[in-house]
Amino acid sequence: MSFLRRRSAATPTGPDFDVLAMDPGDWPGDLGAGLLPAPDGTCQGVFLRYDLFGGRGPAMIIGNLPEGSPAREVAEGQAPFEVTQLLAALGNEEQVQVVDTEDTPVMHDDNLLIVRRIKLSEGRISCAQFDRSDGVLVTIASWDRPITDDLYRLLKPLPAEMFQQG
Repeated sequence: MSFLRRRSAATPTGPDFDVLAMDPGDWPGDLGAGLLPAPDGTCQGVFLRYDLFGGRGPAMIIGNLPEGSPAREVAEGQAPFEVTQLLAALGNEEQVQVVDTEDTPVMHDDNLLIVRRIKLSEGRISCAQFDRSDGVLVTIASWDRPITDDLYRLLKPLPAEMFQQG
């Protein structure tokens, strides 16, 4: 994915990597973004919450976690960070575990992605992950709606200005 590149800045005011997600202008509902800061001020990840339920909680969370992000480190069988964030935002305290994973090839523009579809103990959650060429792990967690191959066509780098702290 050659269009994804590392950014560098003298003072970290947002992520130093491109954030791959759905443009809020292309998707109805409310959007919230969260940055995961490290003690040194660098960004250890970005997750975007898409609320399609009119204020009743997010329908989808898309996370972008670079190499070395502590949020990527989950124990065997433990649900990804984005799944736990989705459940917390919905007020669901159920313990969810990974039941199975399956690798599937998916085309994104002219690039072939190997998408890990993650089956969870909570059947209303759909989850998929893929690694980008710049080492960033993208995870999509969706509540009560399947993740189809069409969704990947909507993913694109969002402008860095969206994540500037002002």
